[in-house]
Amino acid sequence: MLLHIFQRLIACVLLCAAAQAHALTAEAARAMAAGDTDDRIAALQTAIATPDDATVAFIRAMADDAVKIAGDRAIVLQGDQGRDPVTGAPVAIPDDAEDIVNNNRMRGEFDTALASLQLLSADLQQRRAAVEALREESDASRLPLIDKALAVEQDALLKARLEGIRARMWLGSADAAQRQQAAAHLATSGDPATRTVLIEQLRGEEDPQVKAALQKALKTVEESLLWGERLAAMFSGISLGSILLLVALGLAITYGLMGVINMAHGELMMIGAYATYVMQGVFQRYFPGAFDWYLVAAVPVAFMASALMGAVLERGVIRFLYGRPLETLLATWGISLMLQQLVRSVFGAQNVGVENPSWMSGGVQLMENLQLPWNRVIIVAFAFAVLAGVAFLISKTRLGLFVRGVTQNRPIASCMGVNTARVDTYAFALGSGIAGLAGCALSQVGNVGPDLGQGYIVDSFMVVVLGGVGQLAGTVYAALGLGVLNKFLEGWTGAVLAKIAVLVLIIIFIQKRPQGIFAVKGRTAD
Repeated sequence: MLLHIFQRLIACVLLCAAAQAHALTAEAARAMAAGDTDDRIAALQTAIATPDDATVAFIRAMADDAVKIAGDRAIVLQGDQGRDPVTGAPVAIPDDAEDIVNNNRMRGEFDTALASLQLLSADLQQRRAAVEALREESDASRLPLIDKALAVEQDALLKARLEGIRARMWLGSADAAQRQQAAAHLATSGDPATRTVLIEQLRGEEDPQVKAALQKALKTVEESLLWGERLAAMFSGISLGSILLLVALGLAITYGLMGVINMAHGELMMIGAYATYVMQGVFQRYFPGAFDWYLVAAVPVAFMASALMGAVLERGVIRFLYGRPLETLLATWGISLMLQQLVRSVFGAQNVGVENPSWMSGGVQLMENLQLPWNRVIIVAFAFAVLAGVAFLISKTRLGLFVRGVTQNRPIASCMGVNTARVDTYAFALGSGIAGLAGCALSQVGNVGPDLGQGYIVDSFMVVVLGGVGQLAGTVYAALGLGVLNKFLEGWTGAVLAKIAVLVLIIIFIQKRPQGIFAVKGRTAD
């Protein structure tokens, strides 16, 4: 028993001695605060290798320019008083005390040192911020602190990133075996910055074995990054395709089922976007605590605003022009100009901003160079939800039955007691309301302005024609196909040439198959 107590006393004495050995000293504080920049950095790196609370506080004070030099000692400023950096005791500030001089290099070292010290914080968010700040760090002098953080880190993701930082530091080692080990570890990294590090290391590497390991690691990293870029392009294409799908769904009804060439379709979409903007303002003013839910309220409002405008348009103009496509085209084009001017008069000619709710901020990090933004992911899901609703409405409801009946044979449907004029109004209002939903979605990925619809009207017509007139399935395939094709072509040719190439491909396809991807089934085909 006495032996056990004696051993514990010895351990306590040794721990106290170790703590005393690593505690901040007046000489270390003076060395970090004044002198040549290289010497100050060396002293700083020595201090943070085994830091204590006084060291951390002193580094923060230097970063805040709250330190003065008086002879051979440093003094920390707290308001109008001075304090000893080692003991924290109050000290007088001599008249000849000088401010420390921190150049940009020194300030960068302070920031990096403080980030390094946060690696040992109990707060997970602080540790994440510290790892993010050190992602491109390659100074081997910080290896002891990295090793210490790795020994206690429990978060698997942070631990993996710390191991990557350590491997980058190993690349600067004089030991060839350690550099080779670092190359093998970095081969598993999908960080774009790793490629730059490996290329720079290859330029100065002389050991043939290490050079071979670096080349192998570089090839692996580039292949991983290439897959990330391909998947990013694929998702961007699906995102663009989902927006085209939302815009084209309304046209698939008004043009595909009813045969009306509505050049004001883009402006109906614009009305939905401005309805979303108005709902944002209503929630900001009257329901600020529930602002994150304004978009949920904006969805039915955008639908109803565009649907009512579409109903007025059909009852007031288009019902007199059925069977006269040229007159319909010119009339709806004139109406589109009038709606644009109306919006300019009410909301102004400048674009207005619509904020994302907090639950649409951020994204899903799948790879180091692949993040899926939540607003895009939600829009894709929203587009397919609207598609499912439209498909159900057309194929399973009484209104859908009437629309299909009037589309296939208007006289017979009328003889069966169907009010064809009312069905036309309902169908046109439905297509217009879906355009409003598209505008609501578009408000979450860009600015809202009077010309919003002009950028999508041609593409949406191409989607409907390519998919097959009156075919919802064809609209889906055409929208997603054009979106993905456009994004992949942009990576090779640029945005303008990609648009031209897509248009040429569509023209060639329509020449070979004028009925589109899905032709309407019938007894004969012309």
